This record gives sequence, structure tokens and C-alpha cells, in this order.
Amino acid sequence: MSAPALAQTTPLALTPDDQTLISQVETYLNAEKGLTANFLQVADDGSTRTGKAWLERPGKMRFEYDPPDPQLLVAGFGELTYYDPQLGQTSNIPLSSTPLGILLAKHVDLTSAGVAVTAITRAPGEDDITLVRKGKEAEGTLTLVFATDPLELRQWVVTDAQGHQTRVSLYDVAPGGPYPDSLFQFTAPGNNSNFNPGG
Repeated sequence: MSAPALAQTTPLALTPDDQTLISQVETYLNAEKGLTANFLQVADDGSTRTGKAWLERPGKMRFEYDPPDPQLLVAGFGELTYYDPQLGQTSNIPLSSTPLGILLAKHVDLTSAGVAVTAITRAPGEDDITLVRKGKEAEGTLTLVFATDPLELRQWVVTDAQGHQTRVSLYDVAPGGPYPDSLFQFTAPGNNSNFNPGG
């Protein structure tokens, strides 16, 4: 079951062109301290969901899904919390154990001691970079998809330990932040009437 996720966990031998691209991407990501966006999420089974996202580095993210979808994904203060009221479950995992933690790092370094580039794919108007955490390859991969002119993060794909992919496309992206800490703290719905992140 784990084979699909492990197919791209061997570090790529980087060419000079690859290293130039990675340097450009790191400069871009490190300059982007915060943003808001609408998103389209496509699951491995083809089902789609939409909502609004807030990202603030380091380590903060909030995904609110459009009604009637009641689920919520919040990253902040070292934890990633996923709330699914339909199942009556709240899951907490360390952000450092997730591929998304690479994107939300205080300083994005795609060739650091803890991160490896495993694939680079170029297409007209698009560059894709696949990343894995060294020593945690079994936890999945993260592929960042960039538009090239101008350079802009448009999408990411998380492949989990079972090889299932979740694709998140961003649109209506706008710089933002700093945001209040309460935006990135999980509060069960019904208990957060004191804060409205707004549009």
C-alpha cells in the first residue's frame, strides 16, 4: 500500500538549472509572509470541496470549508488540527510530521538537512517541485506547483503514506497578515463567536 508514496523519495541529483529554480522559489516563498486565498480541493476519489484559506509563516494555516461542509483544518503553534464533526473526531498531529510543515517553515530551505527534492517537472508556464522530509519519507510527499511568469504558488499536492493524493488549488490570492493568533487556534464551532476572520 505504501509503494505509491515512496516512489519519489530518492533525492534528485540537481542540475544547475534545477538549483537556479529552487533558489528562485525559496526567495519567493520567504518573501511571502502571509496570504489569503480561495481554494479548490480535489481528493483522491475525485470529490471536490471549496473554501477560504489563510496562511502565515511560520507555521500557521487555516482552511475553512464552504457550507454545508462543516470540517475545519487549522495549523498553529506546532500542531495541525483537523476537525470532522460528522465523525465526531478532532485529530492533532505535530506540524513537523506533515509535508505541509515544509511550506510553513520560518525559513523555507528546500535543500536543507531535513528536506530533499525528489522530482522537478517543467511544463509550459508551470514548474512542479516534489519534496519529502528526510527520515520521514513514509509520511508522504509534497509537490508545489508554480506558475512561471510571474513566479507564483498556484497549487500543492499532498501524497500520504498510502499513496492517496489531495490537490489544493489557490485562486484570488492576496497578500495578508499579520493575523490575530485566534485565527490559528482551534475552537469547536459554537465557541468562537468572539472572532470572525471575515472576507
